[in-house]
Amino acid sequence: MKLPSDSQIAGKKLTNYLLRQRIEDDKSQFLARAGYTLETAEQLLNDIRDQLLPLEAQKNEQTDYGPKYIIRGRLTGPNGVALRVVTVWMTEYATGITKFITLYPDKS
Repeated sequence: MKLPSDSQIAGKKLTNYLLRQRIEDDKSQFLARAGYTLETAEQLLNDIRDQLLPLEAQKNEQTDYGPKYIIRGRLTGPNGVALRVVTVWMTEYATGITKFITLYPDKS
C-alpha cells in the first residue's frame, strides 16, 4: 500500500533527533555518510518525502494510537551516497493523519 503523499514529517524530528548527535541510538553519523547534517535538514525532509514516501509501505504493528507502517528503500543524500534505510510511519486514530516516526539503517 502507499501512504498519503501529504503525510507529515516534523522538522524537529529531524533536527532534534535524527541529525543531532546522541549518546544512545545515534543516527546522525549514519546520515552524515550521505551528507546529511543539521544544515541540510530541509534536504533530508524533502528526500524522505520524494524518495521514500512514494514506495510501498507494509503494516508493521498495531498500537493503541493507530497502525504503524514501514517503508524500506534507498535514500540518496546530497553527496550522492545512497543509504539503505527503514522509515517508520503511523496513522493516528484520533486525527487520521499519517506521521513520520523515525528512520534507521536497514540491516536486512
